[in-house]
Amino acid sequence: GKWLLGIGVACLIIGGLFILVGKVPFLGRMPGDIEIKHGAFSFYFPITTCILISVLLSILFRLFGRK
Repeated sequence: GKWLLGIGVACLIIGGLFILVGKVPFLGRMPGDIEIKHGAFSFYFPITTCILISVLLSILFRLFGRK
């Protein structure tokens, strides 16, 4: 039961972050993100954004994860 509750809360938090990322102008279109457009085909991979979010989450987990 606790696992399901934790997964549900995590999904809510992640969903909220997706909504907030759409409102933050510099996230998602940073220098270093890969964007390929060729005719009707387009590919976008936000590698710089992923690295930035990973670093920020690592810092937060390190700060708040200690007992």
